[in-house]
Amino acid sequence: MPSTHRRKTYHSSTQRSQVFSVYIMSKVVLITGANSGVGFELARFIAEKGHIVYIGARNEDSGQKAVDMLHSEGFKTVKLVVIDITQPSIIKSARETIEENEGRLDVLVNNAGIALMDEDQSAVTPSMPAVREIIETNFYGTIETTVVFIPLLRKSTCTPVILNVSSSFGSNKQSQVDARAKFVGYRASKAAINSYTIALAMELKDEGFKVNSVTPGITATKMTHDIGQPVSAGGLAILPWALLDIEGPTGKFFGSDGKELPW
Repeated sequence: MPSTHRRKTYHSSTQRSQVFSVYIMSKVVLITGANSGVGFELARFIAEKGHIVYIGARNEDSGQKAVDMLHSEGFKTVKLVVIDITQPSIIKSARETIEENEGRLDVLVNNAGIALMDEDQSAVTPSMPAVREIIETNFYGTIETTVVFIPLLRKSTCTPVILNVSSSFGSNKQSQVDARAKFVGYRASKAAINSYTIALAMELKDEGFKVNSVTPGITATKMTHDIGQPVSAGGLAILPWALLDIEGPTGKFFGSDGKELPW
């Protein structure tokens, strides 16, 4: 049976109303690649607001450690689901787990991805195995994950949200300005994700979905060799777009400052 989230038992009519408000406002959120980095920080911020958050992780042990850490901070609505966005059977298993536990999904944050910045990603002399792996994970994996979870998002009791974590490198206009960074595989994968965001937003608009891309900015994670802003800042940059309501935008690309970016 789908689980419900209640913090305490209340007896007065006012208190019961407060509990009901918390219940109907509580969203079920899945964040892929959330056992560390920006995804982990985003999970913390969303849990702070009382929502049910599934930390999606490829490795069960590392994912459980992340969940345990947030539980120790008092965020008991955080749960673990094992998901590898490059493995269709595991993606489907993750959907089945969430559907059995919650009966729906309200928010999907496609955060999992790789950069392989130590590999040659020059446009002239790229490592083709690296480029293929990046595209396979960041683009194909994100599409497959999204497609598998759309039926569960259609069962949302509020405004269903799909948020694709992109990069300023995925902006073709921005790439012309900052051409020194030679990451052709990573750039192409994020540009492709942005294109997918546009198409998905158009196709799901009439169903009330909010589909957007967002970049958290250059953030100090393993992917960037700990160069950039604190991971908490990256999580905060993503937060408002993950919790959009019916009045929110769709089919847009937002920067870490909250402003719209060019495709």
